[in-house]
Amino acid sequence: MRETRTPSSQITEEVTSWPGVDAGIGSRGEFAFTVDRKEIGHLHGDHALHIGFPKAVWHELHAAGRIDYHPVFPGKPGFGARGIESDDDVRDVIELLRINYDRVVARDGAPTAA
Repeated sequence: MRETRTPSSQITEEVTSWPGVDAGIGSRGEFAFTVDRKEIGHLHGDHALHIGFPKAVWHELHAAGRIDYHPVFPGKPGFGARGIESDDDVRDVIELLRINYDRVVARDGAPTAA
């Protein structure tokens, strides 16, 4: 019998395979991914990613329909949310987290070991 993996476990397995990425429960109950203590995004269970981007990147991703406004900051570009309902959503969440991972590495250099 094949084991069904949850969206959050699939995302976590991939994202924590990147050099320097750590993951764990944050102070508000979110499951955060960090690179050298800089958060690149966090999950709320298996149903939502919350993530921040520079406004220009946020506008591009929003226009493409890949993210929407963060529920705590409605109407405020920069803070985004992505629902997770399908395998395509899981893949896109991983890609969104990779965008932030690559931004941190480009800005700060190669991460230290997690």
